[in-house]
Amino acid sequence: MTLLDPNTWQPVPLTGGDMPVVEPATGETLATVSLAAPTDVAAAARAADKARRDWARTPGFLRAAVLRKAGDLFAAHAQELRTWLVRESGSVPGKADFELHVAAQECYEAAALATRPTGQVLAGEEQRRSFTRRVPAGTVGVIAPFNAPLILSIRSVAPALALGNAVVLKPDPRTAVCGGLALAAVFAAAGLPEELLHVVPGGAAVGQALVADASVPVLSFTGSTAAGRAVGESAGRLLKRAHLELGGNSALVVLEDADVEAAVAQGSWGSYFHQGQICMTTGRHLVHASLYDAYVEALAAKADSLAVGDPYRDQVHLGPLIDAGQRVKVHGLVESSTAGGARLVTGGTYEELFYRPTVIAGAGDRTPAYAEEVFGPVAPVRPFTSLDEAAALAADSAYGLSLGVVTRDTARGLALADRIPTGIAHINDQTVNDEATAPFGGVAASGTGARFGGDANLEAFTELRWTTVRESPAAHPF
Repeated sequence: MTLLDPNTWQPVPLTGGDMPVVEPATGETLATVSLAAPTDVAAAARAADKARRDWARTPGFLRAAVLRKAGDLFAAHAQELRTWLVRESGSVPGKADFELHVAAQECYEAAALATRPTGQVLAGEEQRRSFTRRVPAGTVGVIAPFNAPLILSIRSVAPALALGNAVVLKPDPRTAVCGGLALAAVFAAAGLPEELLHVVPGGAAVGQALVADASVPVLSFTGSTAAGRAVGESAGRLLKRAHLELGGNSALVVLEDADVEAAVAQGSWGSYFHQGQICMTTGRHLVHASLYDAYVEALAAKADSLAVGDPYRDQVHLGPLIDAGQRVKVHGLVESSTAGGARLVTGGTYEELFYRPTVIAGAGDRTPAYAEEVFGPVAPVRPFTSLDEAAALAADSAYGLSLGVVTRDTARGLALADRIPTGIAHINDQTVNDEATAPFGGVAASGTGARFGGDANLEAFTELRWTTVRESPAAHPF
């Protein structure tokens, strides 16, 4: 059975015009989807707001059943969905499989939320029953990017639905299928009532309409820091909650007792996984001076050994960048870095959208590819001589998303991690990790803190209500 039938992708008409679904590896048009106009967002939000009221009253075990079925469907249709992830988003098959695994797990974990205890009985001074309970927030607006389109949509959509909300989802138009329409197809097949999930692919104007809509009290945004600031500012003026998961420039710190081969395995995966188009990508390699030369040499050799090409038709380690605009940005940062004195060890070349994994040595504070989020397969390497210097360099960033430390002394690694402000830290692992059970989020310019996983989802997508009950009406002085 085919899950994604183009004739039923968008049962609600959208008026923003048609757009081709383009395979970045070949430029081939895979299908055509309809884009939303800002006015479509208002219609979707109104319909969702109406539908959510019955859904909020639906017993939790019935909502949980829909989420479990959705998780099963992600597994049952893995081959079909994998093809879309590979061809539409440029993922290698292993990365697509990871997204599908996480998507299923997000649904299963969300199902457990639907039947969790939702409040507490409170002690009080008055003769009454006093308690708190979690109630659905309403309609949740989800804005998701292109780089891990399925994960970065489902991790908000699934818990929001499980907790009794409706959702309006705006995927990046470059990944409208695997980041949006695929989710709608899965949940429809799982038995989600109509009008609870609306998909409105579109650009910035559609996102702005979603942020501004009065029927959407909670926003979940994943994307660049610049766009996230705009979302947060608009939401603040409207007194809305905005959960922001933004950019990163994460450090991998290699201490002097580390095994160079093991450290390079962490660094290459952290920088080159999905062509570096991951918010947690290892953007800064900080290596003890005693290992620096050996590390740079070994990392360059690893980069040279990696195959870059069409992930749908060939066995490759890296696929294409998402589009020409992203390639221009990546290459511009590499060129300006070498012009500023850093040394290009390997890479720095491309053919169409296929960018070679790149190593830059001698990176410093003003090296653009070191100081900025590249979002491409570029690994800037910089030496340090002491633990204090490593801590200072790793902490010297506007971002605070993820951190990796490679060392034989795990206690020392944990102590170092405690000195570096990030939302995520891994000892003897690289910076790109994600699990449905774990809290996820960054600090500073990387976002507004952990908002995924377990209790973080409860706080993100519900309101805490205080309720009291008396046997008879209260008496008051007047």
